[in-house]
Formats: sequence, C-alpha cells, structure tokens
Amino acid sequence: MFTGRSKASFWATLLALAYGIYAFVYWTGVNTSTEGDTEVIAAGIATFLVLPHVLVTWLGILFGLIGFFGRKTGFQLTAAILYAVGGVLFFLYAIFLLPSIVLGFFGYSAQKEINLGTATNPS
Repeated sequence: MFTGRSKASFWATLLALAYGIYAFVYWTGVNTSTEGDTEVIAAGIATFLVLPHVLVTWLGILFGLIGFFGRKTGFQLTAAILYAVGGVLFFLYAIFLLPSIVLGFFGYSAQKEINLGTATNPS
C-alpha cells in the first residue's frame, strides 16, 4: 500500500479524516436541542461560525486522499495548506489539526523526493 507513497501524507490525511468526522458529528449534533428559541438561534449562529472551518477541512481531506492515492505532490501540498487555513478559520480547534498540518508538509516533501527517485529512506 505504501509502495511509492508517503506514510506521513497517509497519516496526515487519516488524522484529518478522524477530526473531520468528529467535527461533523459534533457540530450537527448541536442543533438537535429545541428547548427554546434562544437556544436554537445560538446553535444556528455557532454552526454558521464554524461552517467555513469544517468545509475547508473537508476540502483538505478530499485533496489529501487524491494526493495520497494518486501520488500527486500538488494535491498533498494543497491539502496541508487547507488544513492550516482551516486551523486559522477556527483557532480554538486548530490544535486538533496541528498534527495533520505538520505531517502534511512532511508528507509533501517526502512524496516529492519519492517521485523524483532521490529518497534514500522514504517515509
């Protein structure tokens, strides 16, 4: 499975996917309480504020999957950048994307070396 592919890119995408599933489940579960109008409005505002973060993170996951399975360095770099942008869009949850950001850039570098054939110990 890892022949000609970066392991760091795989782990970056896998960790981002786990966080993306968590974020989707958590933020869609917020809107289930219907006790009062104020709570519904507050939950809608919170969901609206976090929506760009979740969408950019999922877009990064999509690019990460395409980059890993297609061995495309451009997609892997784009995924790492989108993870970083997602972290900036919702700074309170950026710590959960930090491993994906770091591994994404390492994975991009390793995949670039693998594609060029200059990797001595591909990761």
